[in-house]
Amino acid sequence: MKKGIHPVYYENAVIKCACGNEIVTGSTKKEMKVEICSKCHPFYTGQTKRLVVDAGGQVEKFKKKYGWEENE
Repeated sequence: MKKGIHPVYYENAVIKCACGNEIVTGSTKKEMKVEICSKCHPFYTGQTKRLVVDAGGQVEKFKKKYGWEENE
């Protein structure tokens, strides 16, 4: 292998989540910050969150176009 072209590998890299969880792993970056980890992600925790973000009435426009009501 060529010398001097490979990045430095950190055996004890730390990944910090917004929820406060810290994971120690190996990486080419010494520290990383993430918004969601396996401790707080809804798929792994079993908590489902139904969030509908309506940007400028697009949801109502879609429902009106296809004749869907709020109760369905």
